[in-house]
Amino acid sequence: MAERLRQARKDRGWSQDRLVREIVRHADKRLVDVASPASLKVYISEWENGRRQVSSTYAGILRALFGRTDEELFAAPTPSVEVADGYGELISRIDAARSLSLGMVDTMLHQTELLRSFDRQMGASALVDQMQAHLNTLEDALTFAVLPDARRPVATALAAAATLAAWQALDAGAVERAWRYDELGKRAAAEAEQPMYLAHAMGEQAYVLAEAGRVEMAVDLVREAQRAGGSKISPRLTSWLFAAEAELCARAGLADDCRKALDRAAAVLPPGEKARDPDMLSIFLNANHLARWRGNALAILGEDTALAELYAALQQMDPTFTRATAGLRCDLAQAHLARGEYGQAKEHLQHARLLANRTGSVRQRKRIEGLTGRL
Repeated sequence: MAERLRQARKDRGWSQDRLVREIVRHADKRLVDVASPASLKVYISEWENGRRQVSSTYAGILRALFGRTDEELFAAPTPSVEVADGYGELISRIDAARSLSLGMVDTMLHQTELLRSFDRQMGASALVDQMQAHLNTLEDALTFAVLPDARRPVATALAAAATLAAWQALDAGAVERAWRYDELGKRAAAEAEQPMYLAHAMGEQAYVLAEAGRVEMAVDLVREAQRAGGSKISPRLTSWLFAAEAELCARAGLADDCRKALDRAAAVLPPGEKARDPDMLSIFLNANHLARWRGNALAILGEDTALAELYAALQQMDPTFTRATAGLRCDLAQAHLARGEYGQAKEHLQHARLLANRTGSVRQRKRIEGLTGRL
């Protein structure tokens, strides 16, 4: 427990004093009673040295602050032991799953959208409990649904929620959890016979591989996602997969492949200002978003043309996309660094750091620190 908690704090770049302030601020907002700052500092030291157990109240606060699960912060959960007492409980749960109406599935999809909206603006850290509970509900419903007609809509809802949870976990720096959630999304998509959801989960999983240092394998996986989707996926998702391939190729140093993928992404992207894919609600992509993606890839390659693309994207950026804006600021910093323009790079990194701190993004923070080290 001690090492995991200490590492989670370091991943956020917080001192123990900063963690004390964040605990107090979180508790004040939610009207939760916590110890005095002086006592909290002692608690944190004892937690991180294994001399004090974390109570349920503080565990909930720490999960929200770090965007980690109990297992990731403290210890593996103790498996529950159920007493077998015949078939009554099983039949009861099967009957409950059978009564799950289409309207209830729609409600679950709506909840996923609410969590997506909150995540986009405020970050994933505060959603770890809500997201896990949402996934548990959907998994339980699928486990006890019997006939295919009842299972497919639940599996579709689970695929959508699992890929969102995976992206949130990746943002929080929990790469293994992100991988497992994407695997869950892939299984649910296969059950639902939804090639779009399967291709999207595979594309997301490619980013987990890249963050884990396997960029070449990530390129192979995103290309496999394109093949898996084939002609059964929407043009906007096809464009998203090509843009993802371009970014990953840039990170792998495959400049020609990167440019070809960018051209393919632009060729299939539907025209107009509309960004959200009606067939795949987790995909937001229009010409402006693609310009930002193109600028990102070109900045990674160190090309001068990246700046014009990125500044154009910044002017059109939706202010509610807080985490994406932080990433765009990082892209601009990277492009200026490639030109030796350290003052401009520093300014964009300052903006990026403020936004990353607001969303609690460990992934963005690591990138910011890496770029800061080049100043």
